[in-house]
Amino acid sequence: MGVQQVLIVDDDRDIVNLIGEYLSLEGYAVLTALSGQEALELLNTRAVDLVVLDLMMPRMDGFEVCRRIRESKDIPILLLSAKSTDMDKVVGLRTGADDYIVKPFSLIELAARVEAQLRRYSYMTDRHTQQQAETIHYHGLRIEEAARNVFLYDRKIKLTRTEYDILLLLVKNAGRVFSLEEIFERVWGERSLEGSASTVMVHIARLREKIEEDSRNPKVILNVWGVGYKVEKDNKHRI
Repeated sequence: MGVQQVLIVDDDRDIVNLIGEYLSLEGYAVLTALSGQEALELLNTRAVDLVVLDLMMPRMDGFEVCRRIRESKDIPILLLSAKSTDMDKVVGLRTGADDYIVKPFSLIELAARVEAQLRRYSYMTDRHTQQQAETIHYHGLRIEEAARNVFLYDRKIKLTRTEYDILLLLVKNAGRVFSLEEIFERVWGERSLEGSASTVMVHIARLREKIEEDSRNPKVILNVWGVGYKVEKDNKHRI
């Protein structure tokens, strides 16, 4: 694997330079953008492995940039924000981001989050490139592992990488109950920390909106109150 390239997007040049210098010392190639539009233009012309994206930018904020990236790319997105409320985190993750970190933050923590996201992205890409093709049918869903495609009654469902990984974890382990901490550790590939549980809950809520016929009355991803989530073991088969 070559040097991984990280795009840092923030309208504060000092923050961009500080993060860029630190990640460069950690061995990453760094691209920088001072606006959302500049970031999108770079993504159209350069190979980027991960985006570090500030939310509070003029003209085009990080939420809109994240939505536009997700229209065509599945690379990890790490949001930065001075806002620490749960609602801001929920909105950020619902736009398709993979992780969220609140300013002020330590550069060591940021680098650890970047490494974890890139490791997970590389692992999942390699695993699905090497594995034999398998199709899983479950409750109206068709999951094509080799292509990472998901269909609901033959209608293709667009999932983020994180949503897909959560769905696949639960369906391939149908009948087993996973706690929020276990889901985070298995999908994100790092130890569960404060805030990890709410991150998982946001992704599962978004996933339910996409795959459940009625997300308020889910039939696929079920709550096990006080424990976590599961899918039932019955209805699953592979071809």
